[in-house]
Amino acid sequence: MPEQTMVQKFITAGLLALTVSTINASAAADTKGGISADMLGRISSKHANSPSDKALRNALNGVDINKLAVNADNQRDLDTNFSHRVNSKGITNQKSSGRCWLFTGLNVLRAQMMAKNDMPELYLSQNYNFFYDQLEKANLFLQAMIDKAGKPMEDKTVEWLFKNPLSDGGQYTGISDNILKYGVVPASVMPETNSSDNTGQMRNILMLKLREYGLELRRMKAAGKKDKEINTRKEEMLGDIYHILALNLGVPPTEFEWTRKDSKGNIVSREKYTPLEFYNKFAGNNLKDDYIMLMNDPTREYYKLYEIDYDRHTYDGRNWTYVNLPIEDIKEMAIASIKDSTMMYFSCDVGKFFDRTRGILDINNFDYESLFGTTFPMDKADRIRTFSSASSHAMTLMAVDIDKDGKPVKWMVENSWGPGANDGHLIMTDRWFDEYMFRLVVNKKYATQKALEVLKQKPEVLPAWDPMFCDED
Repeated sequence: MPEQTMVQKFITAGLLALTVSTINASAAADTKGGISADMLGRISSKHANSPSDKALRNALNGVDINKLAVNADNQRDLDTNFSHRVNSKGITNQKSSGRCWLFTGLNVLRAQMMAKNDMPELYLSQNYNFFYDQLEKANLFLQAMIDKAGKPMEDKTVEWLFKNPLSDGGQYTGISDNILKYGVVPASVMPETNSSDNTGQMRNILMLKLREYGLELRRMKAAGKKDKEINTRKEEMLGDIYHILALNLGVPPTEFEWTRKDSKGNIVSREKYTPLEFYNKFAGNNLKDDYIMLMNDPTREYYKLYEIDYDRHTYDGRNWTYVNLPIEDIKEMAIASIKDSTMMYFSCDVGKFFDRTRGILDINNFDYESLFGTTFPMDKADRIRTFSSASSHAMTLMAVDIDKDGKPVKWMVENSWGPGANDGHLIMTDRWFDEYMFRLVVNKKYATQKALEVLKQKPEVLPAWDPMFCDED
């Protein structure tokens, strides 16, 4: 090869100096918290690249992790019989929406209405109540913008509100406040639409519009506009939100005609109802005062009452206010309700150790530790503190299997994901229930006296960004 020119030598020397400088800088970074070249060498040495490592890497290149992590020792057939089960009929499907909380609440309600009124079948319109849910959440955000207008944009509550102006998720108080204000209607009266089944695009449009309106209301307040003018503008904004909802979901009925049949299919009556008249005649539950909301949060003191700020669906509604209890206390009340043929609103972290093919939730379903050669030792409290686990999905708790010693072995919920394994129901082991169950709502007649006493406390108010804030979807 020809000798290097002076320019080439200069460039080579410069590159060498730059490389040495970079390595020295990396080494210095080692002591300042960065990854140096030496540290990277030590880290990479942890991957031995053995034949078994290579085989796993080849498999993971084209196969879902859970398929490789399946615990073969836990694949035996699970007994699907339950010692105590509430009768149910018909599986619903929330499709691509976050309305599990609404489906769960209406599934609990329709089961009660069928049993109480000797109905062969009844489906309630999720779309009807969802329309008003979105309208009420829009008002909650806009009024909060007015209330917090004196706070800077950097205020944590203001920041949280702008991050979360509206969602299609929710929890129990969203159901109780909504139904007692707007009633319910049969599914045939206000059927689903593409936007109710697939809420994402509509939600994004509404959030964009609400953030725009939130800024406008803050600026009106800062400019010294009168309250009357601000409230008038807010009402105009809500008119625009109503219009968007009506185009996507339809206009909610104010009156409808419905034919009632008995369990044998015979026509009993054909009458006109308002949504509230329909609810009061065929259900009439006091969803606010007759129920107690329970939580298992081991990060906080048990037998105390907690309230989460802004964890509600309506401005004039109730925040999620719950009695924090040990898991065994919650099980006691759940069993009492099931034994009396009464379903319950229930929520959990459904994505953990979920075998979708079999419809089974069991902490032994997948062996990630053997697959990756490590351990996952965090308990429930640590998973909550680190945002690794939280209530993510609501379902209808409706069965428990109790052994000869009176201990629960497994539980079953009616889900809202349409037909599937176990006829659309999910089965969870009692051990999984311990680790990933969070919320339960039971009629007060099944509550223990100790739990009822906690309701007399003044609740400790937690901020909206607390890990226990939940929009179950």
